[in-house]
Amino acid sequence: MTRRGLHEDRGEPETIEMNSKEQMTALVLHGVGDLRLEKVDIPQPGPGQVQIAVKKVGICMSDVHYYKHGRIGDFVVDCPMTMGHESSGVVAAVGEGVDHLQVGDRVAIEPGIPCRRCAKCKGGRYNLCSKMKFCATPPVHGSMSTYFVHDADFCFKLPSHVSLEEAALLEPLAVAVHAVQRGRVTAGDKVIVSGAGPIGLVSLLVAKANGASAVVVTDIDDRRLAKAKELGAWGVANVMGLDAQAAAKAANAAFGEDFDCSEGQAQAVIECSGTEIGARTAIHAADSGGTVVLVGMGKPEFTLPILEAEIREVDIRGVFRYVNAYPVAVNLLAGGQLNVKPLITHRFHINDAVKAFDTVGGGQDVIKVLIDCEL
Repeated sequence: MTRRGLHEDRGEPETIEMNSKEQMTALVLHGVGDLRLEKVDIPQPGPGQVQIAVKKVGICMSDVHYYKHGRIGDFVVDCPMTMGHESSGVVAAVGEGVDHLQVGDRVAIEPGIPCRRCAKCKGGRYNLCSKMKFCATPPVHGSMSTYFVHDADFCFKLPSHVSLEEAALLEPLAVAVHAVQRGRVTAGDKVIVSGAGPIGLVSLLVAKANGASAVVVTDIDDRRLAKAKELGAWGVANVMGLDAQAAAKAANAAFGEDFDCSEGQAQAVIECSGTEIGARTAIHAADSGGTVVLVGMGKPEFTLPILEAEIREVDIRGVFRYVNAYPVAVNLLAGGQLNVKPLITHRFHINDAVKAFDTVGGGQDVIKVLIDCEL
């Protein structure tokens, strides 16, 4: 069966070849270090759903953690699970009741499906829904497969000039959108981003797009900091070996003499490293009355300078995934307010997916690895 779609880069019609054998290729995790390419049944869309011919999938560090450790906290891989949650593709079939998408539409997939009925969902914070089903989080299968079925209202149609590669980065971009919103970043703010990994770098981009006058990025690797400068960081600071107070001082010093830092610190600090020293530094680095946003996830418990936060009224805010952030992220890409293309450093075909996963942890020059799922 043949369907008509849209060309990835130019928005022109493309042909989608439907798999007539009723099976597809999927990357399935069976246990620690045990990734397998397997043939599985092609899923069919039910009411309110769409079937997507998956094109591009990014590898997230959570994917790698499941691969190397078999679990993240209470989420344990105890049965085979298809990987992947940073995905884009082309609608291949439409279920009953779907009227805002049609076959051939290019879409980004928001990977979490909440219950839509609980108090958190109705209150607009569906990311905190206790019944959330999130792709590639046990026991929910992910989208690193030839085809994938998803609820249509969590699939977002792409403008013709936004590529499927860029769309695969909408998931980490949505995290950054939510983090910057939680940090209350506004025009003229000075912002510090702790950690120059993928989430830190997209947080840099979103903070600038949100009007931050200057963003300083800290890390312990000069290559990552060079990438931050390339992406528009006002300044960078290598905080290797520094204690929290010294690291905070180095971060604020990176704003230089062009800004009045007599009050000392940034209005918002977005902590993406997930380390205890990063969280401690963030509290010291934030301006009095400022905001610390904890994005990176590390140990279950940290020792933090709470009195420092208390007497200077530093707000400490958590981030868990994102909520209502995909439309904002799509518009940022569509309007050209930011460019995520430089974050893509490595590309692999799904047939080389195991090599791709090994590459993610293989060096500091790796930022974002994409998998091409088209056979």
